[in-house]
Amino acid sequence: MRRCLDRALTFAGATQAAVYAPAAGDGELRLLDAAGDASSEPGPPDRLALSGDSPAARAYWTDRSLWLAAGTPLGALPLVADGRRLGCLVVQGASADGFDVEQRRFLERYAEALAVLLRPVADPPAPAPLLAPALRSLRVGSFVLVPDTGLIEADETLLDLVGITPDDFDGKVDTLLAHALPEDMHALMSVLEPSAQASVRRDLEFRVRGPTGEMRWLSLSCRVEAGVPEGPGEVLGVVTATPVLRRGSDDVARIQWLTAALDDAATVRDVGRVVVSALREPLGADRVALAALQDDRLMVTVLDPPRPAAWPEVWRSEWRTEWPDAPLRALPTLQAALADGRMDLWPAGTEFEPGLTGVGDGGLAVLPLPAKGQVAGICLVGWERAHEFVPEERSLLTATAALVGQALKRAHAHDAEQELATMLQRSLLPRRLPELPGGTAVARYLPAKRGLQVGGDWYDVIALSEDRVALVIGDVQGHSAGAATIMGQMRTAVRAYAMEGHPPDVVVSHANRLLVAMETDLFATCCYAELDMEEGNTLFVRAGHLAPLVRRPDGATEEIEVEGGPPLGILAEADFPMTAVELSPGTVLALVTDGLVEAADLPLDEGMRRTRAALAAADPADPGAMADALLGDAGRREDDVALLLLRYDGMKTRPIRSGWMVWRLPDAVMHARRFTARTLRRWKVQEAADAVLLVVSELVTNALVHTQGPVRLDLILRGDRVRVCVSDSSPRAPAKPVIVDWESTGGRGLLLVEAMSESFGSVPVAGGKQVWSEIAVPQGVM
Repeated sequence: MRRCLDRALTFAGATQAAVYAPAAGDGELRLLDAAGDASSEPGPPDRLALSGDSPAARAYWTDRSLWLAAGTPLGALPLVADGRRLGCLVVQGASADGFDVEQRRFLERYAEALAVLLRPVADPPAPAPLLAPALRSLRVGSFVLVPDTGLIEADETLLDLVGITPDDFDGKVDTLLAHALPEDMHALMSVLEPSAQASVRRDLEFRVRGPTGEMRWLSLSCRVEAGVPEGPGEVLGVVTATPVLRRGSDDVARIQWLTAALDDAATVRDVGRVVVSALREPLGADRVALAALQDDRLMVTVLDPPRPAAWPEVWRSEWRTEWPDAPLRALPTLQAALADGRMDLWPAGTEFEPGLTGVGDGGLAVLPLPAKGQVAGICLVGWERAHEFVPEERSLLTATAALVGQALKRAHAHDAEQELATMLQRSLLPRRLPELPGGTAVARYLPAKRGLQVGGDWYDVIALSEDRVALVIGDVQGHSAGAATIMGQMRTAVRAYAMEGHPPDVVVSHANRLLVAMETDLFATCCYAELDMEEGNTLFVRAGHLAPLVRRPDGATEEIEVEGGPPLGILAEADFPMTAVELSPGTVLALVTDGLVEAADLPLDEGMRRTRAALAAADPADPGAMADALLGDAGRREDDVALLLLRYDGMKTRPIRSGWMVWRLPDAVMHARRFTARTLRRWKVQEAADAVLLVVSELVTNALVHTQGPVRLDLILRGDRVRVCVSDSSPRAPAKPVIVDWESTGGRGLLLVEAMSESFGSVPVAGGKQVWSEIAVPQGVM
């Protein structure tokens, strides 16, 4: 630490430094610590008189720093804390020109750190190490670099600034450079390859990425020591956080970085992160807040630190969501700043309204953010300790406010566009999936992370009946609002055709003709599966889409070979053959889109292999977690992703079925009733016979009278319910009478059926409709 102190004093322009504190009762300053050439003879005096006109005495009594350039440059800086005079720092300059502005600013901060260490010391103070601990508190690191070998000696403070633990440092300069941003490597290479000329000084700023991903600015000063004639000697230097050493020329580089960073910031949240990186640590601030102006309210978008306890108490009552929001009228200081649109810098000790109390007790910068003739928002930068606003800092804050205002306006427009796209996507996809008897379905959708985050991938789960379900997944070409619109139309069409009772190949064929007729330039792929939940029989139809994947109960996975047709929207008369597959209970069926298994750096075959491996490794007990495992860490997706999983468990209660084809004879209803009575006796549910026979009579009569073609009667016993289904060839649903009186004769049968049934309805089926009724079996019968 002593070596680091000597190097730091050298770069601060001092050859000697000594700390004095008043001795009790004798009117003298007593030497407590010394560094630099002061450690050799003759060294600084052990005592200095407090009387007279000496630089030390004048600095002590006036509480003002004294700089002398005549003869031997000298600086005397008072050590004051909490209004108490604690001593004096005396430094001797190395240059005949004295100390420049930056060197004086550093030494003044150094004196403040020394005063903090002296404040708890007992009176009279005893000689003790002070200079080195004070330097450590300022976080000033030093290094010695040997250019020819690439080896560097770095102290712990420097390693901490870069973000490396001493145990992880191997003494190589490449290890330090690995933490620097690539954009700053060119400037740092000038330190690694210095000129052979001795005493060449280099000053620069660079950025490093911390262990948790945060970015910090560091200032580096170095000098090449004289070496052998063939080349340079060692490079000596110090590294500090930017609040210690500020240089006007580096503000240009900082603004350039800020411009580039804000250009990459797409969302309001991204803009907030850039603002925190650009202002808080470089300026040594304790708090940064960014708020957008909406009507007469401030909508906070970023708080750093994010803890509610770090901000005014009155904010917490407005902390309804992630961040608080407050009416502008409750913050007159900010209201005035926004009204005139000018930056306000409030020094330490300024009294604010309760809404700003504690944000910047040591200094508060209020930055209105202009954008296109308006104010887009406001930024607050606060310090806890007394902060001096130097001219260079004012210029930096003004330039930052203008850049952030434009970026914030642009980010709000981007977020509004993305919110609209998200609402469009959500409105076109199912809000929830139906509960299925004998299975569990889950789905996931992730938009692409480039462009408009809306796409053409879709999925759907359609409950066709109590024991049949259709699974659909598709992908419309592209990821744009146009693709999303076509996607919504195709999903609606497929659902409508499926609900009409068409078989899978007809459903897909109808959807194909519809897309061709729409005369769009986009095409779509689709995979349609109709599953019998009772038996596990599945019919697949594939239109240019990826083949489905299955995970068997033993954990083995495979890609189902489904005979495919062309994508939808290519050929109006395309054929879409069906493939039958039987699923056993415990099987997981996975339908995916190509965004999950294919990318620029991921071939399709490799993507399918990885998805099968993830499907085999996942636990089917939790289908939701299984879907998340298949998505994995998608990173920056090039395309949107849709995933649909169905775990087929098999129905716990197997229904009993019996059917009868009703011939159009005069006594057809009688035969239907006899078939029903025989069936109920065989099922041993005769107690429900009266209600069931009445319903059968009415529904069969209705079908024979009002329709043409074949009529079929199906009886299903599931649990404690008997389901009566009468199918005919007419697509028109039966209509109940609107007005019932003694003279009306039609429609009374449907009212009677509805009264006798637990539930009653009509569904379309292929070539017609099916009217159904459910009758409860009396308790004690089963």
